[in-house]
Amino acid sequence: MIKGLAITPPVIGRISIGHIVERNGKRLPEKDDFFTITTQVQSRDGWLNHPLQTKLAEGSANGKLRAIPVKLLFNSPDLNLRAQYSLFDRSTGRPACVGDGQTAKRVTEQGIQDMPCPSPDGCAFGKSGGCKLFGRLNVQIEGQDDDLGSFIFRTTGYNSVRTLAARLEYLNAISGGNAKHLPLMLRLRAKSTTLSRGTPVYYADLTLRDGDSLTEAVC
Repeated sequence: MIKGLAITPPVIGRISIGHIVERNGKRLPEKDDFFTITTQVQSRDGWLNHPLQTKLAEGSANGKLRAIPVKLLFNSPDLNLRAQYSLFDRSTGRPACVGDGQTAKRVTEQGIQDMPCPSPDGCAFGKSGGCKLFGRLNVQIEGQDDDLGSFIFRTTGYNSVRTLAARLEYLNAISGGNAKHLPLMLRLRAKSTTLSRGTPVYYADLTLRDGDSLTEAVC
């Protein structure tokens, strides 16, 4: 095995809460108030929808998918959700600096070096380069045709990362370390904050499925 090669769960599709729009000749991200399940194939018009998108969106209010039946791949919260501060090289799209709030690995002219990581707000390099919190959640969607594959939900939202991390810890604790066997729902929630000035902020959450009690799910 090649040393230093990042091994991640096999991905067969994406879960997103946004899309790309073109404004003044620039392609910019725009948030949605619903989930979209896509394949890993992208055309000029955007990512191609996965067949599960149509199947699960049927019967949803206004056709908007706001809850997806999922299961976890692993019991360990850290294996299901990976969260880091990440700064990307805008010319190549590759990570230029990745940290955990204490230490970071940064690409320099001398190679990859270990650096202090005080978070983006306390790092001059991070502020100038647009360093952000970057989370990746891998789940399996009910009805997928690959028993070993997963769908990845990527987010730079602090509310999503914090909520998902807390939920995974709780689920692992109440299940006695068997969280991957729980039937769950990936839900899109909304809240207003002082910073949002009353505008709804959407974030992802993990809950039990409708009609399932905590006792029944755990037992």
